[in-house]
Amino acid sequence: MSELLKRRSIRSYDPNVKISKEEMIEILAKASRAPSSMNMQPWRFFVVESLEAKERLRPVLYGNQLQLDTSAAMICIFTDLKKYEYAEKIYNIAVEKGLMPVEVKEKQLRNISNMVHTLSDEAIEKGGLIDCGLVAMQLMLIAREHGYETCSIGGFKHDLIAKALGIDEKRYKPVMIVSIGKGLDEGYPSVRLDVLDTTTWM
Repeated sequence: MSELLKRRSIRSYDPNVKISKEEMIEILAKASRAPSSMNMQPWRFFVVESLEAKERLRPVLYGNQLQLDTSAAMICIFTDLKKYEYAEKIYNIAVEKGLMPVEVKEKQLRNISNMVHTLSDEAIEKGGLIDCGLVAMQLMLIAREHGYETCSIGGFKHDLIAKALGIDEKRYKPVMIVSIGKGLDEGYPSVRLDVLDTTTWM
């Protein structure tokens, strides 16, 4: 069986195993290779690993206390409503690396400039939810390559988490939490609907 298909949601971790900042940066950098609309990369990671930060997160969770107490970190993923402010930086780097012609950069920036004022915060957030879902899945797969397990968590107070962590709640909107650490259990096997139940050929 492919290693990719062996991923399970792990809830219990070895509390003595920590992840260095250097390795976490490497994991998040690889995860950030995930695709995003117009390459705006709206994901913002808040790595909750200290005891003090975990205690601020605790009352925001509906459950998942075992993950909180034993994981090396709880990675809170938010989408940035101001993601388009990074457009010029992203495209300039692409030009410098020879990955994008200058005229394409200028066209993209004009398109963004013409578009952004027509978008509501809700529309920008909706797009960010999709992009952040992609990066979260990639993060969980990359974590396994590094020998760690994960669990995706959506059960938390979305309206309170930014304030609890001291994050600008008007700019950053929560998507999910991913716990990460050295797994102590094997997780539970689960079933999936047959592809014929979920797919329509047209």
